[in-house]
Amino acid sequence: MKELNSQKIRKLAPEIDPLRLGAGWKKEDLSKPQIIIESTFGDSHPGSGHLDKLVEAVRKGVYDAGGYGARYFCTDICDGESQGTDGINFSLASREMIANMIEIHANATPFDGGVFISSCDKGMPANLMGLARVNIPSVVMTGGTMSAGPDLLTLEQLGMYSAQYERGEIGADKLDWAKSNACPSCGACSFIGTASTMQIMAETLGLSLPGSALLPATSPDLLDYAYKAGVQSVKLALLGLKPSDIVTEKSFENAIYVHAAISGSTNCLLHLPAIAHEYGIEITGDTFDRIHKNARYLLDIRPSGKWPAEFFYYAGGVPAIMEEIKQHLHLDVMTVTGKTLVENLDELKVNGFYERCEKWLQKANEKYGLSLTREDIIRKYDNSIGVNGSIAVLKGNLAPEGAVIKHTACPKEMFKATLYARPFDSEEECLDAVLHHRVNKGDAVFIRYEGPKASGMPEMFYTSEAISSDPELGKTIALITDGRFSGASTGPVIGHCSPEAQSGGPIALVEEGDLIQIDIDQRILAIVGVKGESKTQNEIAAILKQRREHWQPKESRYKSGVLGVFAKLATSPMKGAYLSL
Repeated sequence: MKELNSQKIRKLAPEIDPLRLGAGWKKEDLSKPQIIIESTFGDSHPGSGHLDKLVEAVRKGVYDAGGYGARYFCTDICDGESQGTDGINFSLASREMIANMIEIHANATPFDGGVFISSCDKGMPANLMGLARVNIPSVVMTGGTMSAGPDLLTLEQLGMYSAQYERGEIGADKLDWAKSNACPSCGACSFIGTASTMQIMAETLGLSLPGSALLPATSPDLLDYAYKAGVQSVKLALLGLKPSDIVTEKSFENAIYVHAAISGSTNCLLHLPAIAHEYGIEITGDTFDRIHKNARYLLDIRPSGKWPAEFFYYAGGVPAIMEEIKQHLHLDVMTVTGKTLVENLDELKVNGFYERCEKWLQKANEKYGLSLTREDIIRKYDNSIGVNGSIAVLKGNLAPEGAVIKHTACPKEMFKATLYARPFDSEEECLDAVLHHRVNKGDAVFIRYEGPKASGMPEMFYTSEAISSDPELGKTIALITDGRFSGASTGPVIGHCSPEAQSGGPIALVEEGDLIQIDIDQRILAIVGVKGESKTQNEIAAILKQRREHWQPKESRYKSGVLGVFAKLATSPMKGAYLSL
């Protein structure tokens, strides 16, 4: 057997042994395969507050397999807790910082393998980026999803309740009820937002054990998977199978097909390109658009569908999705089991996985008074909810590099429209105008200077919810931004408009009364007129050139600290907004 890296380093650095003994290691542990157990555990939010239990289950698995597990922590923040404040500006930047800390943790001292544990929006992609940089044999363990509240209440509905309260449609007691019951347990928020999407992506990329993504966080099955992840990490360390041996361009194409099938978060168009970049692979918005055009949308789970996310596992999880779209997948890709994808799928059919899921589904039916079948949650391929995926990348003179819309969450009335521009230079101004009815039917509402270089690329969640929950505005206006949206966002919302305003993108040049064309089927987002009057494309180009001569970039909001660094180094939203020197 090839000598483990940890043992090579022990010979070079005699201080390692006494320092580890001082930290509680036993002498016999020093010669074992050494596994870093990296997690985002912390009291920051429900998605990370329970991960210490998974850490200990992983650690036991590592020990029983003959290894030693060392616990490292770099907790994440919660977008939901930061919404509506400048705290949300730190969200995307936190992805880079967690990835940086993982790189530091695992490279500063020797490890032979790793288990990476996370649940949520930035912790999940950060761990996937960090382990790619470290490139030691690794298993990803996801933290699962929280339970639904009474009446199947889930957190993404809170924006609707809040907007209804602001408009005087409900009282404070109803809003307080929603606040008190939307998060009844630990785990990621119970809808296919960014957290759930990225848990599913980890398994789809081949880095998590088959069937382990997005289990109910309170399920004993989650702890069982964590134990198995610990065992597998030691096997991988001895085998020497690294993430770079598993993750290929084919793996990312599989992930995007699954993303289409689940109607995944638009934030995935930031995260998968950034993760791919760590492997030297280029994944772009065009890759997503090409694959989604040929993909089936199957998953009837919120926010685009009917049911809370805990039902995903009950219906068979990622493996069940993959079985339905098998004809599109690269089945020969390697996975963290040391077997190919098709070998994993075949094994699940005979090892009791689907029978176990069915038992949980029947328990959930009894609990909630339902009579759902697996096919009610994950549709059959020939009975899909949609046939052209779930997102579209729009381009034109307004977004030369692209902009993103989740068309499965957009009213059909807004698939093709010509609207009047109403630009705002901050979300606060725009939200106030929407809530107080200073925005009208037929408007294209812009929120700009909210991209990575301007303000860290925060989510425009409250504004999107205020629009989508308004019975009139939700079907008659569009929201366009160089910022991004929550995975919970619904409605006619278009994000990641690139280049961003701070970089001089055309979105910075939009003026009141410009005519804005949206055509989702034709993938168009363009300025087609001025002051309500249609113009030719050559005329528009000349007008934009003239406007650019008078345009000046806004002074950067952040000149130092984390966001100062992020503003200087972040790439375009459509490239993934990763840091590049």
